[in-house]
Amino acid sequence: MPFVRIDVIEGASSRFKAQISDAVHTALVDTFNVPADDKFQAIHVHAPDELVYAPAYLGIVHSKAIVIIQITCNEGRTLELKKALYARIAELIAGSTEIGKNDVIINLIEVKKENWSFGNGVAQYG
Repeated sequence: MPFVRIDVIEGASSRFKAQISDAVHTALVDTFNVPADDKFQAIHVHAPDELVYAPAYLGIVHSKAIVIIQITCNEGRTLELKKALYARIAELIAGSTEIGKNDVIINLIEVKKENWSFGNGVAQYG
């Protein structure tokens, strides 16, 4: 079960947020073999002064259209799968929105399976 947090600057339309949400989920299904019905996300909208980022970092220029995506998932995937996920997310977002790949920042947090509860106060994987 990945949990996805998506952060965008205010002014993002409902359609835009849905496109980002769908792109991230499709990439997770395509590359991490996440079940199609395993979609848990929180989308946060920030005032321009509440989302702080470097205008350029590691030779990549960022605009005011930046999207920051944080994915918490089970540990154990290979570096190759992680790279495939990042590339697929950026590709899908760039292909379905006005956002360029340069404005897609992704952070992956890996946790042990027993760190999840899907409800009822039970650690289903523990």
